[in-house]
Amino acid sequence: MTERTTDTQVDRQFLDRWSPRAFDGTALTEAELRTLFDAARWAPSAYNYQPWKLLYAVKGDANWDRFLNLLVPFNQSWAKEAGVLIFFVSDTMMGEHPGHSHSFDTGSAWMSLALQAHLMGLAAHGMTGVEFAEAAKELGVPDRYRVEAAAVVGRPADASVLPEGLREREIKADRKSIDEIAIAGNFPA
Repeated sequence: MTERTTDTQVDRQFLDRWSPRAFDGTALTEAELRTLFDAARWAPSAYNYQPWKLLYAVKGDANWDRFLNLLVPFNQSWAKEAGVLIFFVSDTMMGEHPGHSHSFDTGSAWMSLALQAHLMGLAAHGMTGVEFAEAAKELGVPDRYRVEAAAVVGRPADASVLPEGLREREIKADRKSIDEIAIAGNFPA
């Protein structure tokens, strides 16, 4: 596995957290779920509006297959072994007015959940390989809400459990340099 490094003082959790696809197939406990959801609950949001809803199914429960079928087939092939599948949904309105930062704020809830999962020895993998229109309909999402993404969380497993073709891709990816993402002044020409 690739060892990530940096020349800053960033906390090690940011370098060690990654998004694997290999899970051991066991469901998460109620206590684990509540801890993950509590981390998401404390995420920052504009005006403290907290526009996110987390719709979830636990491996083996009555909703699992239905939720799994809302992912594109590629993601179904490996996500089926995770412990929980979550759809992140945001309220596009702030009261009676359009909410500009609903997606941004819901992303902060996802990152809080992902970091908490890492601290618990679990792995989290976010996805946009979702049948979005079908998910909104199947999950009963009202028109003012938007399905942003899905994520799975589970206990990590060896890459050998993955379908052929995914095993060699089960590595920590590097990132763009700081200079590529943080620009003083205007957007580069």
